[in-house]
Amino acid sequence: MIPIPKGVSRVAQGVVVVVLLFCFSLNLPAADTPVRVQLDMKKAAPRAVESLTERTILRDYRLAWTSMAQALEFNTSDPLEGPFAGEVKRQLLETVTKQQHSGLSQRYVDQNHRLEAVFYAPEGDVMELHDTAEYQLQVLDGSKIIHDEHVVMHFVVLMTPGADRWVIRQLQAVPQF
Repeated sequence: MIPIPKGVSRVAQGVVVVVLLFCFSLNLPAADTPVRVQLDMKKAAPRAVESLTERTILRDYRLAWTSMAQALEFNTSDPLEGPFAGEVKRQLLETVTKQQHSGLSQRYVDQNHRLEAVFYAPEGDVMELHDTAEYQLQVLDGSKIIHDEHVVMHFVVLMTPGADRWVIRQLQAVPQF
């Protein structure tokens, strides 16, 4: 327990606790392995991708994979609330629930994504991307790693703009492009 000097208000004590929890969360294993994304927009059609949209897609795609990794490693649905929508969100929530019941979890380490835009709707309301994702997948039983493998996966991704970010509406694994 951290001693708090006399005269410090309850609100200030609460702020100290939140700051300490935030600092602790920065040291979690998932935070030590940043998600790397290379984005190629050259083949996007029929509409050209604006530079601001390109930066936003890059930021939001990286955030989505970081959030998914945290949700699956720590068996919590909270990180899935912003970056995912629709069926993909439902599937991820179901996976978290199943893991909670089994005591297993998944860890995604050294994520590298080669993301290519292949379709950008004329109205700017949907973008299709192809992702070649490469990462180390670890399955854990509690804190013990029971499976560890290098994975290369291909995903067809549909993203749509939300209120303050682009969200992933589809994340479908495919054998190849």
